[in-house]
Amino acid sequence: MIKTYIKKLSVLTVILITLGSCDLERLESAQEVADGGGTLDTYTAYTIDSTDPTGSNVNGRIVFWKTDLDQTLVQISLFNTVEGLLHPAILVGGAAGIGTTTMMAIDDVDGSTGELSTNKFFLIADTSFYDALVALDAHVSVSLSPEDDTIVALGNIGANAEPVAMN
Repeated sequence: MIKTYIKKLSVLTVILITLGSCDLERLESAQEVADGGGTLDTYTAYTIDSTDPTGSNVNGRIVFWKTDLDQTLVQISLFNTVEGLLHPAILVGGAAGIGTTTMMAIDDVDGSTGELSTNKFFLIADTSFYDALVALDAHVSVSLSPEDDTIVALGNIGANAEPVAMN
């Protein structure tokens, strides 16, 4: 009986040593930019404030990035979004509370992450958009959901607000 016990214990020890000595390959992340990839270093950021009458306090920032191809990438980061909902974001002509004409739909913000749902950035291909941003009479509007157009957050941009950060 002791010999059987010792044999089983020996087999178990060999298995544990074999499994424990397996080296897991650790891959290092590639931190370099691909050839022609460029970098994003020119940006202008504005605040998005809560306007939600139910008090969810959705707020955050919208950042406009200028690419090496003179295109504009838009990034939105929001706090206190509603998990499971998509919050449509649009650019509206005029200052917040005054303008009502939609200039362009940006993308939906995923309520689970507070960021754009499709891609990290929304692309504006108009090569003059970023350079004209400071004079743009507009604001960003964020709705509760595609089915409920209750505005939960607004933020003036361009001529209607001072950027909170830029370079």
